[in-house]
Order: sequence, then structure tokens, then C-alpha cells
Amino acid sequence: MTTMRDHPATVAVVGAGSIGGSWAALALAYGLTVHVADPAFGVEERLRVTLPAHLGDLGSGPEAMDRLRVHTDMTRAVAHADLVLEAGPERVDLKRTLFAALDGATDPDVVLASSSSGFGPSTFQDACRHPERVVVAHPFNPPHLVPLVEVVGGRLTSEETVAATMSAMTLLHRRPVRVRAELPGHVVNRLQAALWREAYDLVRRGAISVAELDLAVSSGPGLRWALLGPIATQHLSGGPEGLAHVLAHLGPPMVEWWSDLGDPALTPELVTELVEGVTNELGGREPDILARRDRALVELLDLKDRHGLGSLDPQAEGVAR
Repeated sequence: MTTMRDHPATVAVVGAGSIGGSWAALALAYGLTVHVADPAFGVEERLRVTLPAHLGDLGSGPEAMDRLRVHTDMTRAVAHADLVLEAGPERVDLKRTLFAALDGATDPDVVLASSSSGFGPSTFQDACRHPERVVVAHPFNPPHLVPLVEVVGGRLTSEETVAATMSAMTLLHRRPVRVRAELPGHVVNRLQAALWREAYDLVRRGAISVAELDLAVSSGPGLRWALLGPIATQHLSGGPEGLAHVLAHLGPPMVEWWSDLGDPALTPELVTELVEGVTNELGGREPDILARRDRALVELLDLKDRHGLGSLDPQAEGVAR
């Protein structure tokens, strides 16, 4: 049985968009050599402008860029990689073509990980001669700052591949979670979609404006969710009996709320209302707000670690202390 490489020294990133560039910065910041492949014109010039800012977010200096190599030929980029991170367009036909080519250009003990936000590996891994080393490692934007990575194995993915991917993500200081079922959107995007569905419907009903809805979440439950997950948060609200008390007393009304949740259609009118609402809310300040959000993310992650809330794993630093 092939032993998968779980401590990569060289990473290949296929696709240099926002996700791929962020992956590249993360690997550079933690001392790895990075080969980026993208056929688009001007990719290297763009990366050499954007990646130093990402590295700065991570406390890494511009000298890390010395370990970056940019290619238009994908096979050259992946030839000596210990780990391949695919970050191409979200099209299953393209992923099948990409992974068949990646499979032919790499050693069989190299993990081929897709950043797909919704496809499971089973939809494209059978295009490979070695489908057992194909997995999804779904990050959250921006991957160099947000530590969560969903690791999803497919029908033909080996346990060794899943374990190696979890190990590689931990090496990159990510917090991987294993998703044990292939579902459209994996787990966290489904949770986001559930919130967005109700948020859009509340705006459609006229119950609240876009700006006030964003404020309500970011100034209310969003503050708690940034520190603990929704079920742990609910448990802590139940006093000494915790979640058992909450479900006994608030569970029945919640079931009634479920029956009233919306199922909106994305009509042109609703799309216009949402777009106009968020455009007015941000007032053309998107670049500045994005930069400030990313700086706040760095500070929030540091704050969580200092208070032992970076992970509830009892072996995690901060909790163990």
C-alpha cells in the first residue's frame, strides 16, 4: 500500500485566483517552496503584488517570496510537489480534466486535494489512475487567515490520504475537520446557505433591511459564533442543565419557527433589493472594509488563542494550559 506524503516541503497550487493565491501565501509563510500554475496572462506580476500583503498578514517578510515559482505549464509546476492544491473553476468537467492530468504528472504517493466548495471527490476522482489519493480540502476565504479546512474523502479515497491531508493542513496551521459524508456544499457551506436563505426571505418579506439584518447578526449571535459553535453556544445558554434544558423548554417553539422559515426564489426583484441594499450599506468602501476585516480577523484569532478558545481539543495549546 502506498504511504501518502503528510509533511510536504514543496506544494503546487493549481489556479492563481483569490483562493489559490491565498493558499500560496499560507504555504510560503510556513516555510514551504510553492509552485503556482496558471495559464492566464500576467499571473506572476499580479502574485508578486498581492502575496506580500498576505504574507504581512501572517507576520512573514517579503523574503518568503524567494521560494515562489510561477508556471504556465501545470505539469512542470507539479512535477516535484509533495502536495497539490487545486483551486480551479467550480466546474466538474474541468476538474475531471485537471485531475486526470495531475494524476499523470505526479508520483502516486502525492495527495491531490481540490478546494471545491461543493463537489465531492467521487464526482471527478474516477478520471484518475490513482483515485485513492484524491480528496477535497475545502478552505474558507481567505484561506491564509481563516483556519478552517473541510477534508472530504470520496468513494475511492483511501484512509491514508485523508490522514495525510489532515496532517498536512495541521502543518500549515489550519484547523481541519473531517466531513464523513459527501454532500452538496459539504457542511459549513450548507450551514451558511441555511442562514442566507432565511436572511433573503426576511428581506423579501419586508421584515428588516439588508443593513439592519447584517447589523443584527454581526452585533448579536455572530459575536458568540466567532468564539464557540452554535450548539456549544446554545448549551451554555441553558444554565446548569445546559442543552437539555434549552431543548426541553425552547425546543417546541423552535420547531414551530422551523415550519415558518422561508423558501425564497431568487427573483430579479429580490436580487435587485439585496444588491442595492448591501451597496448602500457599504457605500463604496468595500476595499477599505475588506482590509480592515482581514486585520480584525488576525486580531480575533490571536484573541481566541490567548483565551484558550482557538480549539476545544483538550490537547490544544491554551486549553491544555
